[in-house]
Amino acid sequence: MPTTADQPASRLTAWVHGHVQGVGFRWWTRARALELGLVGGARNLSDGRVEVVAEGPRAECERLLALLRGGSSPGRVDTVVERWSQPRGELTGFVER
Repeated sequence: MPTTADQPASRLTAWVHGHVQGVGFRWWTRARALELGLVGGARNLSDGRVEVVAEGPRAECERLLALLRGGSSPGRVDTVVERWSQPRGELTGFVER
């Protein structure tokens, strides 16, 4: 099985719908992303969604996406819309905005 270092990098952009603002969701997302070795950020949008951008090995991004949908996060996730693209490489760390 290839290691994460052998996997091509991906960029995941996920829009999380539900009761996800004001409940610690961005902090929880940051902690999960850092555990997976991803870089990026999570920010509140004016319409109540949280936008998550993560870059790293595709398998780790997929794990983060599964966690976002998994129901163990703070608040209530109704749905997650995802978009995959090539990494841009400008991200460092994982920030809450």
